[in-house]
Order: sequence, then C-alpha cells, then structure tokens
Amino acid sequence: MAAIVADEDTTTQVAPTWSFRKVSLFRKLREHLTSRSKVSMASPCSSGLEVLLSTLENAGDIENMLNVLNVLDELLSAGTARRINYMISKGGSEALLSALVKTSQCSSPNFTLLLSTLHLLAKVGHRDRMIGVKAEKAGAVLLILSLLRQNWENVRRVVACLWVITTFCSSISTAMLLGENGALDVVFKLITPPAAKHTRTVKAAVLAFSALLSSKDNVRLAVGKRYISGLLRVYEDWHTQDSRNEHVAVRRAFLHCLHSAAKTSAGRHALVSEGGVAVLYNTTQACLLTKDSESLVESAVQLMRKCLPKLPLPLSSDRSTYSFLLPGKTEEAWESDSGANDVNNEDDSDEEQEIEEPECHDFEDDLETDVNKLRARPDPDRPKEQLAQYAHFCPELHHNFQDLDSGSERDASSDDNVKVQSGRKSKTSSDNRSPPSSPGEKQEETELKARDFHSRFLNCSGIQQEARNSMLDRLLEKYAASIPHHDPRLYSGAAAHTKSIATFSILAFPDFWGHLPPAGLQRMAHRKPHIQRKKVFEDIQRLLCPDDIISKVVFDIEEPSPHCSNKAPADSLRFFSTFENGNLRKAVHIRRYEYDLIVNADANTSTHQQWFYFEVSGMAANVPYRFNVINCEKSNSQFNYGMQPVLYSVKEALEGRPQWVRTGTEICYYRNNFRPCEGHGGRCFYTLTFTVTFRHEDDVCYLAYHYPYTFATLQSHLQMLQRSLDPRKIFFRQQTLCNTLGGNACPLITITATPTSHTSKHLHQLRNRPCVFLTARVHPGECNSSWVMKGTLEFLCSDDAVAESLRETFIFKIIPMLNPDGVIHGNHRCSLSADDLNREWMKPSLVLSPTVYHAKGLLYYLCSIGKTPLVFCDYHGHSRKKNVFLYGCSVKETLWQSGSPINTASLKEDPGYRTIAKTLDRIAPAFSFNSCNFLVEKSRASTARVVVWREMGVLRSYTMESTYNGCDQGIYKDLQTGTRELEEMGMKFCQSLLTLRKNSINYNSRLIEQAAAILDLDNGLMDHKSHNCFEDDEPPCVEDIEYSSYSEIYSATELDEEVDGNTSSADEDEDGEDRSGKSRHRKSAVFPHACHQDSLETLSLKSSNSIDINNTYLS
Repeated sequence: MAAIVADEDTTTQVAPTWSFRKVSLFRKLREHLTSRSKVSMASPCSSGLEVLLSTLENAGDIENMLNVLNVLDELLSAGTARRINYMISKGGSEALLSALVKTSQCSSPNFTLLLSTLHLLAKVGHRDRMIGVKAEKAGAVLLILSLLRQNWENVRRVVACLWVITTFCSSISTAMLLGENGALDVVFKLITPPAAKHTRTVKAAVLAFSALLSSKDNVRLAVGKRYISGLLRVYEDWHTQDSRNEHVAVRRAFLHCLHSAAKTSAGRHALVSEGGVAVLYNTTQACLLTKDSESLVESAVQLMRKCLPKLPLPLSSDRSTYSFLLPGKTEEAWESDSGANDVNNEDDSDEEQEIEEPECHDFEDDLETDVNKLRARPDPDRPKEQLAQYAHFCPELHHNFQDLDSGSERDASSDDNVKVQSGRKSKTSSDNRSPPSSPGEKQEETELKARDFHSRFLNCSGIQQEARNSMLDRLLEKYAASIPHHDPRLYSGAAAHTKSIATFSILAFPDFWGHLPPAGLQRMAHRKPHIQRKKVFEDIQRLLCPDDIISKVVFDIEEPSPHCSNKAPADSLRFFSTFENGNLRKAVHIRRYEYDLIVNADANTSTHQQWFYFEVSGMAANVPYRFNVINCEKSNSQFNYGMQPVLYSVKEALEGRPQWVRTGTEICYYRNNFRPCEGHGGRCFYTLTFTVTFRHEDDVCYLAYHYPYTFATLQSHLQMLQRSLDPRKIFFRQQTLCNTLGGNACPLITITATPTSHTSKHLHQLRNRPCVFLTARVHPGECNSSWVMKGTLEFLCSDDAVAESLRETFIFKIIPMLNPDGVIHGNHRCSLSADDLNREWMKPSLVLSPTVYHAKGLLYYLCSIGKTPLVFCDYHGHSRKKNVFLYGCSVKETLWQSGSPINTASLKEDPGYRTIAKTLDRIAPAFSFNSCNFLVEKSRASTARVVVWREMGVLRSYTMESTYNGCDQGIYKDLQTGTRELEEMGMKFCQSLLTLRKNSINYNSRLIEQAAAILDLDNGLMDHKSHNCFEDDEPPCVEDIEYSSYSEIYSATELDEEVDGNTSSADEDEDGEDRSGKSRHRKSAVFPHACHQDSLETLSLKSSNSIDINNTYLS
C-alpha cells in the first residue's frame, strides 16, 4: 500500500490524519490488490494512484469499490489542489464516471456506493474544466438526470445529483443536452418557497438551475416558460420570510442564478420586464439595514447594473464635431474610416463561451524573441539623398559666430519667431471682460464685477475691438500676477495665429491669465467606503423614478447658441468649451445639482473620449454639484486611486491666486449603461463622477482632466524664453520643423552653449558635442508631458551651473509639441489624421503624419553625419500608474523575461541604458526605478522609443512617463503632483544627463557643489529586473469597476464542505446550516459507516417519481 502514496510529496503530512479505523480499509484493499492477476495492475510503471483508479473501474465487488472511494476521498481531502489535479491528469474523472455508469446500470444498484461515487465526482468534477465533455463520452449525462427524476424521496441523493449536474454544466454542450431533455423542468420543481426544512435541496437546485443557464438556448427556454419570473418571485419571498437572516446562503444562490440569466440579452430583458430591477433595488435597500445580509448587496448591485437598459448617448452622431477632410480622401471614404476606429470592448449581447483549455495571453507572448529583429538595424525608410534637406536644422554646425561681440544675436536667435506687438488686436476673448473692482472695494461689488465679467464674455460680439483692448489693458494693470515666463499679451497674440477647424476666437481665462502653482502639494483624495455603490443607486433611480429627472440639454457645441440658455432652468449652471484645447460636447441637466457631461471624440474619429476642459458659471456658493462624464473609454483610471480633476477660479485669480488646484469629492470611475448612439458593436463607456462645491457665488470656473497646456501657451513661452536669455552665452534657435495638417507650425528648438570665440578650437569643440534629442506631447491629452518639457526648457536656459555645464557638453534638439493640431482641438490621443502618431514611427506618412515624418528624417540626418543622439527621450503622461518612470530597450532583459532558450549570459550589451534611470532614482523625488521597464514588445514596435533604438542605434532611447495622479513612494508619497513637481522632473532629467559625460566635464567649485549628488553614483549595475509595467500597478479597485464580471458562488474548498455536509446529513433533517448560512464543518468521508457487505443499503430504482412537488410560481 506504500506505493499508493509514494509519489505524493505531502504523504508524511497526510498519514497521521487517518483514523485507526482506516487501517482495516487499507489491509482489505492491500489484500484485494495483491490477489488480482491482471498484468496492468502489477506493472512496475504504474503509480499507486493509477492502481487505485484501475481498481475502481474493474472491481467486481461493492465493498472493495467503497474502500477505494474512501481512500481516494481521504487522500484528496487531506492534501492540496495539486492532488486532485494530479488525479484528474491520471484519468480520475473518467474512472469515477465509469464507476457511476457501471453502478447505475445494475439491475439492483447499491445506492450507498452510488451516493459515494456522486459525492467524490462532484468534488473532482468541480476542478476538472472538461468534466462535461468527459461525461458525455461516458454516457453519464442523461443517466444523472434519470437518477434525479427517480429519487425524489431521498434528499441526499437529490442533492448529490444536483451537485453533479452543476459540475457537468461547465461544458455548454452538456448544459444544452440536459436542457433539451427537460432538466430545466425537473430542477425548477425543486426550487420551492421558504420552508423549515430542505434548504440544502433548494440551494443545490438553484445552483444547478444557474449552471444550466450557462447555455443561451436554455435561457431562452427558461424565459419562454416564465421561469425567470418565477425565480424573481421566489427570491422575493425568501427575502421577505428570512427576517432573521438565517438563509442568506440560499438568497445568495438565487442572486447567482439570476446573474446567469442576465448573461444573455433575453435573460436581461425578462428580468427588466418582470420588474426585476425594482425588486432587487428594494430588497437591497433592506439588506443595507442589517450587517448579516450586507454580503448580498454587492451581488445585487452588480446584477442591477447588468440589467439596466443600454441607452444610446444623447448625440446625433458618434463622430467628432470636428471633421477635417484629409488630403487624397473623399468625404465618403472618411465616413467609412471613422467606423473602423471603433474598438470592440465587449460583446454585450451574450456572454456564453464554451469552456475548453484556456488560451494563454500572457504578457510574455508580446515580447520580441527574435534576436535578429532585436539586433538588426533596418534600412532607412527613405533615400539618403533626401536627408540633405535637414541640414539647415543644425544651424549650430554651420554658424560662423563672427558677430559674437556685436550683440545682435539676441534678435536673430529665432528665425521663425511670431512677431506680436504688445496690445495687438486679437479675436474675441473670454478674458476681455469689464475690469473687476479694486481690492479695497466691498465683497458684494467684487462678486458683481466677476458676474459682469462673465456676461460680457458671452456677449462680446457687441463690444468694439478698441474697447476690449482698453479693458484688457486696465485689467492687467490692476490685477495681473507676476508669473515667470508668461505674458498675457504675448499669449493673446500667439493664440491669434493658431489655426483650428472651429476657428476658435475665444480664449480660456486660465490660459490667458496664467497659472502659479499653489504653495504646497495636495494629498490624494480619500475615498469613502461604498461611494460607488451610492452613485450607482442614484443612477438606478433614473430608471425607477423617471419623473424625478430633469433631462434638459443646457449646452450643446453643435447648436448655434451652444449654451442653450433658453432651454435651461433659471438656476442651471452655464457651460462653455469652444476655445483652444477645450473639450465638452454636451451638458445635460439631470437633477437640480447634477449634470451629465459628454466629451468630444478626437477630431475625425468617433473614439478616444477621455480628456475634458470646459468653463462653468452661474453656480451657487457652498452647494455640492455632481458632474458625470459619461462617455470615458479607458477601463480604469487613477480617479479610483486618489486622483482629482483640477479647477481654476476666475474670482480667485483676480484676488491674487491664479492657480489650478485639485478639487472634487466622492470621486469614482466605473462602467455605465451607455452605448454609442449609432450602435457600433460592443463598445462600452465609463462614468467619471465627482462632486464640486464652489466657494463663490456666480464665479467663472474651469474644470479639466489635468493641468491644461495649450499650443498658444507653448508659443508664448518660447518667446519669453528667447527674450530672457543672453545669446552671448546660450545658443537658442527656434525653427519650424514643418507645418501640420491644420497649418500650424511645429517648433524645433536647438539649445547649446555659445562658443566663447569664433576660433577654430572653440568651433571644433562646439561641433563635436554629442546630441540629445527630446520630444513631447505626441498624445494631446498628456498635458503633463508639456509641463515636464517646460521644466526642461527653462532649466536649460537658466544660469544654473549644471545647466551651463550641460550646454557646454551637449547640443539639445527639442520638439516640445509633436501634435499641435491634436492639442488645439482638445483631442485625447490622435492628430487630425485620426492616427495615434506614436504608432506611426516605423513608416510615417509625409502627408498625414508630417511632424513624425520630419522628426524621423532629422534623426536619420544626424546619424548620417556622425551625430547619432546619445540620448533620445519622448515625454509622455500615464493615466493608470503613479510616479514617474522610464521605458527603455534591452535585448538581454527582453529575452530573459520572455523565457527565450537563448543563453543571455553569452550576449554582450552595454548596460549604460540604465544609467539615467539609476541617476533619476537617486535625485528625482517623483521618480521610481522599480516602475521602469526595458523590454521590447511587438505591439510597441512602431513607437518612437523602439524605432529610434532599433533603426538609429540609440542605446538610451526612452519614453518617460509622468503620472496624472501622484506618488506612492519617497517624499511625495500620497501627494498629488502639481505643475511645480512636473517642471522639477523636467529639470531632474536634464541633470541626470551629466553622468553620461562626467569624465569630460570642466569642473569648477560652483558645479561641484551643485552636482555632487548627481555624480556620486555607483557604476555597478543595480539589481533590478524589468517587470510588466505596461499594465496597472494598482491593486484591484475596492469596488468593481465592471459589472460583467462573473465568479463562482463557491470556491473549491467551500464546495467540498457542502458535499461533505450532504454526506453526513440525515434524510429527514438535512438543514445542516447555521444562522449565517454556512455549513457546519464535518469530517470528510464519502462512506462514514463500517464497510461490511451486510451493512450496505440496497434499493431498487423507482419507475416514476414518488412525490409531487407543486411549484406555484409560474402563474
């Protein structure tokens, strides 16, 4: 008998748990085994488990079969899931099914043996994903249904049969076979009203019925026979009668069954039409009152969310309101292409899936494992002759610097400057409002002026241009704050040159007036317990109490008068977003202090709704307003983990606090019940809901996803930088890389140190400086990358000793905004071509992706003249992770992570790709090395980072991701990042470059003092391993974001306890549950009595049902 357990490593732990009584079982089994003459049983290659299973299939006497079943049960119960899985792999399920069929087909079957077989089959089958298919092959499916029909009078047999049916239905085809043969009718008769006894039978029947509903054909049958209605009514009765919460487990089983029905559109329709949402809502509200029944709430809430009717967004079209006819395309072709942008997130009609062996979609499958692709340098995507056109983008290499002492370089430092005079006439502006009262005036007068300010903005078309300019000048003289590198007049002029599809003529006040970061950081928002549940209940009430919903459109960007003031109630908020980078398509007044907001899709698409930026006014002070952005597309967000949107108050700005601040309470992000208005298949939306309490009456405020940074802001900022620097020390040249599809200039900045003289020595030193290539804002919604770039630009143009050393060491080529058109139009992801430009680097189009095409061309040119960039970094923002981190490229780490058979120890790779990350981890508080990733993924083969690394051979090619939220480590832990911290990150990135040339730097005392922390580094490679940082690094949200998720009601261990409870319960009193609804623990034993033939129960099959169960819930 030792051979039976010799191959299981946990035997020594199991053996002591066997009782002395089992010794006789082992002795008898050993005697039985040794007496057998079959060669297969005595084969030396057979394991002990295989011997047991073969004995079970071939034993001719009942006692020995019971002994085998008992031993198997003891072994499996005392071990881990490994044992059961091992048994399944050795044919355990087939052996049990064979024993079941053989025992049942006897003319006088032994029900003790049969019951033992059923119990063990339920335990094993629950863990065998193919049990249903195996049961069909063994002919056990209809057999178990026949046993159920013929054994009504015996509760234990009925329950055992129901558990086995439940396990068989893990296969859709098996569930269909049972449904076609009347299993639904048989099982539903066992689902009875509340009674003192037989709760285990009802619970098992409900769960079996739930398993049968895994087939959509069975759901249709159940709907046609009104079984769904019956389930609802029985559930309601159980809820009403169970006032002491003694049968919570049964009620949970009913909810589980209704979840199964709701997996198909037919089932959901039946639930809604029968008043299921109201029943669930009312019972759930009652469950909230007692702690014992609160475990039912989440399941009921998820079911209600699933059953809410799918409503189309209240739009005339899913397409963006901004359309742009692309070169070479007709309007009909664009309409066809726009539909192709839709992403099938979920097939919401039916969720039925045949359970086969699971497919592997691991992260490692996406890793590049072809060494040739990782190592090889592809040929350039254009002829070498075309690269000469980029020579003029390297003026530092051709300038003779003969006029270093003339002082005329300052005016010539930009050959593409936008000449804007101070006080230039501009288009209508939101900031052209009457000047507010002076600081000494009364509070009431100040508020009145703020209100007038807004009123004049709405009616600015009636004001003459000269009057607006005069008003602007007076306003700036009285209240303009001193904001570094910002001039409202310059901004107004730059905005006047900005080209847009909508011909924006209005400026958003925050962009015009400017922003000063608050004095301190704001903590991440605290999430109240069950806040999402509260919001979902309010959403459900829209269906149950439609008369309480106002449902008035108060803003529609497609209307001639977008703010729809004639339709809105008198106390309604007013909205506006028709300005650069603004994004609000529609606002609907839902309740007195609640609004649904719909954001615009990216121009020329019908997708990528996430970014928002809009003006709101007409508010009451100290009143909580709920805002719901109802057409977000991302499946999760940092808004679930402490992040808040940002708010800018005009009144606060005029009082000397021009600041974007984090705001909002009761914030959560979850899937809703809206769908595209044109019914594009499978797409779903998410709601971002937050509550804002405004401080001032009739203020004018702006709300945004993150700190806005517009194209006009960049243009004016570059002008301010240019004016502030000394050209005798800093070579600063702004050029136009190209024009965008929308006709806007894409700026290219060159920064380096001006040589001390025009001698050949100094010019040679200048022209031999290595190049650093930086880009940002390829994704318009990632405005945090622009703030990081702002920090980089300002630092490189500063008098800081490290900045001076960097200018003397490197030539910086910077494209601060790769996607100006997308930024201007409030896009989240794409350009006007409807393309994600960061997926166009492999083969960019000269016509449709000009900025990427020419950026890549410039990189090719630099490589062709021997100035391959030492560093390339593309600044991005990350919406689902905290901290700041780098993505880089490494052959060895990619092969190692993918499990490639190639010996990575034999590969040589310069470890310098980690140097910058190591430095930043030391000097930048917001940076996290542990979040960095240096893996090359196939899906990112066309991104800037991978293309520049692979095609240009840049070892240090990075994407730097900055969080929208905050940090979970370091001195910024649990704090949300502000613009100051983002700019600091841009500065720190520059400082980290110092380590790449620390042996060739000209040190002085000032530099050594400031750079000591940067240069004091261990050259040894840090022992960090890349991991999957492209996915969320957050724990699961405390409340389910999705509502389509579906999990088993019992774990394997809990099911074992249920089966064991049925094993030891009496036929007459099988209640076996405590008041919490959990089974009392009983020792596992499929046959607890002594194993003697004279004690075995022998019964005959009944030809018909011996009892009649009347189910009255179908009328």
